[in-house]
Amino acid sequence: MTPPPPGCASLGAQRARVPGPLARSRLPLRLLLLLRLLWTAAATQGHPKNGPRISTVWKGHAGQDWVDFGLAEPHTVLFHEPGSSSVWVGGRGKVYLFDFPEGKNASVRTVNIGSTKGSCLDKRDCENYITLLERQGEGLLICGTNARRPSCWSLLNGTVESLGERRGYAPFSPDENSLVLFDGDEVYSTIRKQEYNGKIPRFRRIQGEIELYTSDTVMQNPQFIKATIVHQDQAYDDKIYYFFREDNPDKNPEAPLNVSRVAQLCRGDQGGESSLSVSKWNTFLKAMLVCSDVASNKNFNRLQDVFLLPDPNGQWRDTRVYGVFSNPWNYSAVCVYSLGDIDKVFRTSSLKGYHTSLPNPRPGKCLPDRQPIPTETFQVADSHPEVAQRVEPMGPSKTPLFHSKYHYQKVVVHRMQASRGDTFHVLYLTTDRGTIHKVVESEERERSLVFNIMEIQPFHHPATIQAMSLDTERRKLYVSSQWEVSQVPLDLCEVYGGGCHGCLMARDPYCGWDQGRCVSIYSSQGPVLQSINPEEPHTECPNPKPDKAPLQKVSLARNSRYYLSCPMESRHATYSWRHEENVEQSCEPGHQSPNCILFIENLTARQYGHYHCEAQEGSYFREAQHWELLPEDGATAEHLLGRARALATSLWLGVLPTLALGPLVH
Repeated sequence: MTPPPPGCASLGAQRARVPGPLARSRLPLRLLLLLRLLWTAAATQGHPKNGPRISTVWKGHAGQDWVDFGLAEPHTVLFHEPGSSSVWVGGRGKVYLFDFPEGKNASVRTVNIGSTKGSCLDKRDCENYITLLERQGEGLLICGTNARRPSCWSLLNGTVESLGERRGYAPFSPDENSLVLFDGDEVYSTIRKQEYNGKIPRFRRIQGEIELYTSDTVMQNPQFIKATIVHQDQAYDDKIYYFFREDNPDKNPEAPLNVSRVAQLCRGDQGGESSLSVSKWNTFLKAMLVCSDVASNKNFNRLQDVFLLPDPNGQWRDTRVYGVFSNPWNYSAVCVYSLGDIDKVFRTSSLKGYHTSLPNPRPGKCLPDRQPIPTETFQVADSHPEVAQRVEPMGPSKTPLFHSKYHYQKVVVHRMQASRGDTFHVLYLTTDRGTIHKVVESEERERSLVFNIMEIQPFHHPATIQAMSLDTERRKLYVSSQWEVSQVPLDLCEVYGGGCHGCLMARDPYCGWDQGRCVSIYSSQGPVLQSINPEEPHTECPNPKPDKAPLQKVSLARNSRYYLSCPMESRHATYSWRHEENVEQSCEPGHQSPNCILFIENLTARQYGHYHCEAQEGSYFREAQHWELLPEDGATAEHLLGRARALATSLWLGVLPTLALGPLVH
């Protein structure tokens, strides 16, 4: 049972005493009414079914699952290779190497890479913020701001070697939006090469056959999110896709400020034939990414993050593109696209605003044998870079996978097989509150079923999540904040209480019931009990009903003021306090407080007896708590009056902020 708030320590005892004069405490009736109104309002807030079912703090194993930096790191970049126990983190003037060996204590060592510039304008300019970590042969490529003189270093066998200035590999300031993509010997970058001119963002090939850049007119103040190279059926047809958001060219006051885009380039683009096109990408096209729910009239225009989930059979067209979007109110949606649909839009759509026949070859087409793009084709694409057709989400309804009141910022996705061989996609989404939501997506016929399993607090010191990396081989998440790096297992099965019923109601594909415990499917020797019924998973358990709550007793004097608190373990359940046959209090899903509280303002003879806290979640019903309030002669407890009044004041001051602030959350 969750410990009671201060002032009601007696709730944890089998039989306890509380003095009667508590009924005449100094809380006025007006304040009690205000508290009740605030509490009732809090219970009606939120969108419960899209929120996490439970919330947990990942405490980890002492010394094994988290390590702190020792000092604050305002900007970090994280590099991790799947299957490795090592995590590299770039900070301010140094690189940290964290090691998380299985079953052993974690360790950290640092490599100092300070600024090499002799003089600078202020202390901030003097810093070397590491912004890029990338594997380079047997060593590690490290690039940083280097006091506004972007430079790179090579780290091999503990030895650091300076590679000198490398424009385009690191920004001048750590706050700048930057994206660098490596593909063999080729490097692509969105980072400007000059600090005070060339301020228009461009997508460049900075290392490779020919250095190319996008025209200055094809994007309006872009913020780059993700870039990838897709190897298609023919090598000359390989594409670069990058995702970004930009200012909306539609200046209508009712139009959104931002538009989300995907752009395509031919990887083999050799530039054009004329002096105006010879150094520019000649195959650039962009398309709008749509993420809206027509039924609820909700539009999500601001792209936050993208994760590409390759097809397990190697079919590039079936690669799933997960996009996290937000709206002006910081509500979020996840939309899923396919690379095949994106490719088809660029191959078949007309150009927005271009009403005559397209030249041959059509804009955006990749040509074999390193042929240059004809000048006419480039001119049409350069003046009309957007295709008319929009990229819509997968599925017959063309709607978001789900949308939520939470503000999501980053996403990674794990494709996994459960105990019986069913395939699930598990999304890990970071929030602006420094937590992670674990959401499972399962496909049933033509539609996807989505369930928000839990909210995870991954740090010892709650803070914004700066970076996140998924390791599907070790089945871990690695997350960093300005204070620490944490290793979070994907199979957090020990957090589910409630026996078999609680284990299966979690609907966690990593977990199942085996030999009296909720266990990871990866640690069990054989198949475990998992439910394939998303509506009534508890019905798969051998025992038809969960165990009843143990009886707890408390002795109270007549006319005393008291409350009973029931922890709301599932945010998807309705919790009710029942006295005899009457429901005295009900807390609906989305209730902001972690507890369902029943206030007893003036204990009368009728209010003694048995109180049951009952949780109803669909067809799943369980008794969460069972209390018996017993009468007691108040005279025997007069000596506790002073202490009780102090505790009562502490209690109300502790409960008030929670109740008052609850409706304001989100």
